[in-house]
Amino acid sequence: MTEELLYDKRGDVAWVTFNRPQARNALTFAMYQGLAEICGRIEKTREAKVIVVTGAGDKAFAAGTDIAQFKDFKSGEDGIAYETKMDATLEIIERCPVPTIAAVSGFCTGGGIAIAGACDFRLAAANAQFGVPIARTLGNCLSMSNYARLAALVGPQTVKEMLLLARMVDAQKALQAGLVMEVLPDTAALHARAQEIAETLAGHAPITMQATKEAMRRLQAKIADENIDDLIRHTYGSADFREGMTAFLEKRPPKWTGR
Repeated sequence: MTEELLYDKRGDVAWVTFNRPQARNALTFAMYQGLAEICGRIEKTREAKVIVVTGAGDKAFAAGTDIAQFKDFKSGEDGIAYETKMDATLEIIERCPVPTIAAVSGFCTGGGIAIAGACDFRLAAANAQFGVPIARTLGNCLSMSNYARLAALVGPQTVKEMLLLARMVDAQKALQAGLVMEVLPDTAALHARAQEIAETLAGHAPITMQATKEAMRRLQAKIADENIDDLIRHTYGSADFREGMTAFLEKRPPKWTGR
């Protein structure tokens, strides 16, 4: 395990922590892969009965994919490859036979909200902020699986608010929308509650839980069956995406052209 992704066992509960607090726990490809590998290993070893995923510090769960991961993108095909890779990672998390809990403090955006959405439960500290503000930052798009997952969690209207208006959703609105199951006053209370729920889950029938998780995953897969590779290819191959990435790195507002 790298220093950017920490693994800790607390009884029957495995805690996985995104550990880049200086960068709001922005996700590298290695961090995505590491989380997927942990889920895959636990499926085989059953070394834990529940997984809790969280972020170091209280400023962010994960503020999306580190923009540096996109710097070598040259065309829409790079976008297809990226979204395909991310979908495969998220599917491994969803297919993990043990229950998963995302414990969210601070910002949970982009790839962060995708991971939280792939978990079975989401708990939030009062300072949590959820969103996918790419319409005002990078100018990219999501995969169909991620659109479908968000829509299933919060409904199409809230998805449009988050994507089109680039609006952040605070913890209380996330609770009302059904994105999170509980809101806790601070990070310490959040982690304590996550451990408490995880211990409850650890005592429940594993085959029943596994069957329920897989049934929900299959239902979600049917909803996300539509192919939107043409939209992904066009978006990631656009001049606007390159402008969004450049502007983000230069810390200036992007100048959109629609091309």
